[in-house]
Amino acid sequence: MADTKHTKVLIIGSGPAGYTAGVYASRAMLEPILVQGIEPGGQLTTTTEVENWPGDTEVQGPDLMVRMEAHAKAMGCEIIGDIITELDLAQRPFTATGDSGTIYTADAVILATGARAKWLGLPSEERFKGFGVSACATCDGFFYRGEEIVVIGGGNTAVEEALFLTKFASKVTLIHRRDELRAEKILQDRLFKNDKIETLWFHTLEEVIGTDTPLGVEAVRVRNVKTDEITEIPCKGVFVAIGHSPANELVKDTLELHMGGFVTTKPGTTETSVPGVFAAGDLTDHQYRQAVTSAGMGCMAALDAERFLSEHE
Repeated sequence: MADTKHTKVLIIGSGPAGYTAGVYASRAMLEPILVQGIEPGGQLTTTTEVENWPGDTEVQGPDLMVRMEAHAKAMGCEIIGDIITELDLAQRPFTATGDSGTIYTADAVILATGARAKWLGLPSEERFKGFGVSACATCDGFFYRGEEIVVIGGGNTAVEEALFLTKFASKVTLIHRRDELRAEKILQDRLFKNDKIETLWFHTLEEVIGTDTPLGVEAVRVRNVKTDEITEIPCKGVFVAIGHSPANELVKDTLELHMGGFVTTKPGTTETSVPGVFAAGDLTDHQYRQAVTSAGMGCMAALDAERFLSEHE
């Protein structure tokens, strides 16, 4: 028979939003359960230097998440290494099913499932995923020591990945479809000053080229968006850094969404379209997408949940 756990507040997700919600819900004596999900710690576990977390001039992303998890545990939050595969929001108490088979019931739910890397959707990209194509420089950059690498994108993620990859690569080519970057100016300045990085403007990735035995990348074909001219660039690694999509699989058919899949919340709160269900972090935030704003929303969600429960007891 499946194990069943009941809690006043079930927190789904374990990035800055989830762990902060765990701290605040624990301090409110709600005895929360936090289910970490497929990537404990969230996106910051695949980030290196974090320079915009208040109180730390510089901190490693994974180290910050270890500290946040420890803080939530110390406050009394029960943290479980499971993955929620189903979530029934039709009635309270809400019911969640874990990949482990455990059934979780909760009087309130805080969703903090975050976001995942976007892909271009090219057949050749799919073919070489894990064999030269990656969306995580901190995970895979080490494998390309002394090699030439390309990065696709123009936002903060792309520029951060390109800068990080210069630690390993002999050359990094940043490929962007426009002639200006969306990244923060401080990151752009670092990029343009780095001798190892070349920027290729007005180009898009058309195809990843490689070998079958062994499976590996040899080059990319890129297209000039103005002239349609195709150019081949030798490389051993392709890092796709074109942003992230909200991880809304559990609620895409039950909660109101906006902006291409982000969970809608009532202005000034973390309340979703289902009373008793709250959303925080990158799952709902299409605008800021920062660790500090996610943590702030995690705090808000716990306080909103506490208020909801006190009104419905």
